Amino acid sequence: MNNIEALKWRYATKKFDENRILSEDKIEILKHAFNLTATSYGLQPIKMVIVRNKALQSKLVKYSMNQQQVGSASHVLVLCIEREIDKNFIENYFNYVQKIRATPNEILSPFKDFLIDDFKNKHIDEITSWATNQAFLALGTLLTVSATEAIDACPMEGFEPEKYDEVLGLDKLNLKSVLVLPVGFRAKDDMFSEFKKVRRPISDVIIELE
Repeated sequence: MNNIEALKWRYATKKFDENRILSEDKIEILKHAFNLTATSYGLQPIKMVIVRNKALQSKLVKYSMNQQQVGSASHVLVLCIEREIDKNFIENYFNYVQKIRATPNEILSPFKDFLIDDFKNKHIDEITSWATNQAFLALGTLLTVSATEAIDACPMEGFEPEKYDEVLGLDKLNLKSVLVLPVGFRAKDDMFSEFKKVRRPISDVIIELE
């Protein structure tokens, strides 16, 4: 499939084939796609937890509005944000920049100092909202790559983040769950797979200025 065909093929999978498991090669592709996604300033205030334990997945179903996809999927990807975006976090990022690009300090320091000062003056709610937006960017990347790799997926906001954090021990990792993405293979009897995709006409959603 080309990209457009893949996006037409994609849908929010409501029922997964419990007997089919994604290969490690496919999971590696999703890992790299997540890591290569765009984020504001390149700071990557996000992490992804991969759940591949059926007992644990079943436990999470009741904290997912009883959406059975969480239990039947091959894997469940939990997109998380860092609870603290502070001076140390920002400095670590610029250390990576310097290590990889060998950029001199005199070039990096002005931008680094700006970000440290900017985030220091932001309210925690503002930082949380900003970080969550980065998770949504990653979700878009994952959905697109999943489609091109013929991986079925179901993006979910309908879950209890506090319970996920508790069950998965995310508090200890200084993380907060914000999005859930079960992935795998659609079940043959998932009637939603046969539904025609409903989208507004291109002319209604695209504005071209000349």
